[in-house]
Amino acid sequence: MPKKTVHIKNIGLVTFSGNSRSKSMRLSVKPDKSVLVSYPGYVSPGDALKFVAKNSAWISRQQEKMNLRKTFISPGTELQTKLYKIRFSEGFQNKTWVQKEVIHVEIKNFNSDEAQEYITHLLTETYRMEAQKLLPQRLEKLAGKFGFRYNKISIRNNRSNWGSCSSKNNISLNLQMMKLPDILIDYILLHELVHTEIKNHGSGFWARLNQITNNQAVELSRQVKKYSTYIL
Repeated sequence: MPKKTVHIKNIGLVTFSGNSRSKSMRLSVKPDKSVLVSYPGYVSPGDALKFVAKNSAWISRQQEKMNLRKTFISPGTELQTKLYKIRFSEGFQNKTWVQKEVIHVEIKNFNSDEAQEYITHLLTETYRMEAQKLLPQRLEKLAGKFGFRYNKISIRNNRSNWGSCSSKNNISLNLQMMKLPDILIDYILLHELVHTEIKNHGSGFWARLNQITNNQAVELSRQVKKYSTYIL
């Protein structure tokens, strides 16, 4: 079902996502304070809108928590990506330079909105570069190992899922995957490869995924859910 994003007074941006596999309506508030509403196919958009209004107080409380939330990055923070080490320090301006496998980042005021945007952009572009370099070759290797065939691959910055496979077997992957452990990256790649054969999440899908993950499909799926598709 298509997604629809609307602006609701006193709440902000709300994305409604109908899902035929959902059994109940669910709300979530993202780090940017936008709201995601997932609802079963039998629920009308009007009822989904009433559900949001009914839970507006809860949404406001969650958004306030986001207002108080500070970045996990502070002076002295070091992040290890797949290819680089990123070192953050205080400086007189926001700037970045690279020395071999180390990305040096100076931030003027870590708590400012400008700094938050700068850090988010830096991490996004670092993950994008690494995803474009590493994911296609890994997908190709896993496909060859297990006998899958796919068409095209694309890398996107997607907040709603880790990956998808189209009816034409075009696979889209989320660049945010690069912050995951390698075993979970492989799980997501295998998940989408199985979709080249089975276009649903029925018992046959999970049986095939279990077959190629040493019967760890459910556990790996549970571990992936601990991570956010957002940078911060």
